[in-house]
Amino acid sequence: MPIKQSFIKFSPILKEKIWGGRKLISQLNKKSEIDNIGESWEISDIEGDVSVVINGLLKGCSLKELIEKYKGDLLGESVYEKFGKKFPLLIKFIDAKEVLSIQLHPDDNLAKERHNSFGKTEMWYVIQADDKANLIVGFKKDSNKKEYLKNLKNNSLLDILNVDEVAKGDAYFIPAGRIHAIGAGVMLAEIQQTSDITYRVYDWDRQDAKGNYRRLHTEEALEAIDYLAEDKYHIDYQKKVNESSEIISCPYFTTNILCINGELDNKNKVDSFKIYMCTKGKVTFSNEEYNEVLEYGETLLLPANVKEFNIRSTQKSELLEVYIS
Repeated sequence: MPIKQSFIKFSPILKEKIWGGRKLISQLNKKSEIDNIGESWEISDIEGDVSVVINGLLKGCSLKELIEKYKGDLLGESVYEKFGKKFPLLIKFIDAKEVLSIQLHPDDNLAKERHNSFGKTEMWYVIQADDKANLIVGFKKDSNKKEYLKNLKNNSLLDILNVDEVAKGDAYFIPAGRIHAIGAGVMLAEIQQTSDITYRVYDWDRQDAKGNYRRLHTEEALEAIDYLAEDKYHIDYQKKVNESSEIISCPYFTTNILCINGELDNKNKVDSFKIYMCTKGKVTFSNEEYNEVLEYGETLLLPANVKEFNIRSTQKSELLEVYIS
């Protein structure tokens, strides 16, 4: 059935976190009275946290209802054939007032076996970073289970992990199994598989308001960790005005950066939905029937059957463009 709305927005699902802050409220204009909002789930099909449309003719419909009704017209025929009625991506903005736990995620095979879930490969795009803020990504050099456990036991895990200072625009790919943590002072966009499975291995001996420590997943993580190191983890990419430039492409998603200055006539040439996250400025999406403004910190879903549309901005703006290729 043809979908009747070209540009779909969802109500953000805000997540209180022990490490969260106020940037999602003060900078991205999310609505909450809580002081430690760590995540805004922009598009989610996680059970119990399914996104609901807040604009247009489809207002009030859940993402599950849209997939049930529109199938390949919404997702793309090839995406629907592969994933069925499960939306394959979870889209977030994250604000780390304090450092997150050092963690990793299982791959598809292990996640299916243990949790009946997708694995979790993800990527980060830094929107804002305080001075000296950093990300922990991967090992400094190839490691192994013995060395890892020794450093974990001695509280010296950072001695063998790679730490990068970061700034706005920095991007990182986090495949399943890669150990990582978002450092204090970093706000970023996260694109990931639809999975909420995390193996937390070190949490800085942190206690919650009731004096409790969060659970660690030491044993579960051992089989999931990728102990191999990369020469570098930071992604090199180019920015071109009014043209999509690839940041990363993997079997689970492709993410491009699109710098808008003026007007761009766009064509959807892939058999997939597209997601746009506004990481700078403000843009207007339009076609013959619809107009939708996307502000800084907002996210929009473009159904796969929308093939031609216009994007314009009266200021220098940036979008992350996400789809499955």
